[in-house]
Amino acid sequence: MAKPYMICHMMTSVDGRIDCKMTEGLRGGEDYYRILNELNVPTTVSGRVTAELELAEPGEFTANNTEVYGKEGFSKKTEAKGYEIVVDTKGKLLWPNATDMEKPYLIITSEQVTKEYLEYLDKQNISWIVCGKEKIDLVRVSEILALEFRVERMGVVGGGAINAGFLDAGLLDEISILIGAGIDGRGSMAAVFDGLEMDHDLIDLKLMDVKKFDSDAVWLHYQTK
Repeated sequence: MAKPYMICHMMTSVDGRIDCKMTEGLRGGEDYYRILNELNVPTTVSGRVTAELELAEPGEFTANNTEVYGKEGFSKKTEAKGYEIVVDTKGKLLWPNATDMEKPYLIITSEQVTKEYLEYLDKQNISWIVCGKEKIDLVRVSEILALEFRVERMGVVGGGAINAGFLDAGLLDEISILIGAGIDGRGSMAAVFDGLEMDHDLIDLKLMDVKKFDSDAVWLHYQTK
């Protein structure tokens, strides 16, 4: 199967939590981005919650016409060395116009997205992929990314649900975790991989490397088996 080489790269507390405001307080943020650069993943993908906090415009898209797209499709607005991919299943996030962006946005939705939302993305000059009936088909999306958008290497950078989705689909090749010297400890906070079924089997990994930084952060680099 054609797909990009995928590395999940995350920064966590010692207890594996990834709340954005919490991780911003951990020493080692500069190490996180340095490692991300060294991993050579020009394209990165995040989920709706992370994108809403860090990338999207305030507010939510409301369609006047609720007719859904109802089929697989894609729209490629530009050739780029890398894309800022956001998984937004039903198409709710708002975006600035993406003309002339060095790393343009690429939005992935399910077939439940409205035609009106896709028209909105077109007006903002934002590429999109529609794939999957009720939920996004990440395996098929990976094929489209490789074949149509020429994505060769991709970083999966959260949150927990989208990380778990790629992991469960068997799409991740490596796991890169930078553990900051701090503990979250709050109940019900998202973990690096979150939301799999309770009877899901343990996923075994092979350790590739371990490094300690002056920030007291520790980097664990694994290969999936």
